[in-house]
Amino acid sequence: MSFEAKLKEMGIVVPDAPKPVAAYVPAVKIGDMIYTSGQIPFVAGQLKYKGKVGRDISLEEGYDAAKVCAINALAAIKSLVGSLDQIEKIVKVVGFVNSAPGFTDQPKVINGASELLAAAFGEAGAHARSAVGVAELPVDSAVEVELIVKVK
Repeated sequence: MSFEAKLKEMGIVVPDAPKPVAAYVPAVKIGDMIYTSGQIPFVAGQLKYKGKVGRDISLEEGYDAAKVCAINALAAIKSLVGSLDQIEKIVKVVGFVNSAPGFTDQPKVINGASELLAAAFGEAGAHARSAVGVAELPVDSAVEVELIVKVK
């Protein structure tokens, strides 16, 4: 089954790449590698998850935010290569969590992105990862995720 078909089967619609909120492009392709900019949980042009995880939103909402960020990163990739079936390997996920003081479950939050990618891409979705707690994120986003992928 193609990656595009698997995402559709999972009920995931990959939107058009979100418009940048500053002076950057959503993704850059160098050879067979694509590096996405950090993607935040925009849905239909609106920030869906805002504030600090562990204070303003729950761990579960943070997990969902990470999934949305990963979907937006896939949209950025698709905008460069036309189809997610061009992905050969998810190489790395970097996740930032807008964390309340004392919140230490950043890996559980970023599992939202990692588990979505594993379910959609199977073995090609196994990746290296960083999950980092930060004091603030742009526009008070709860989570930000970037991907590095290898394409065919």
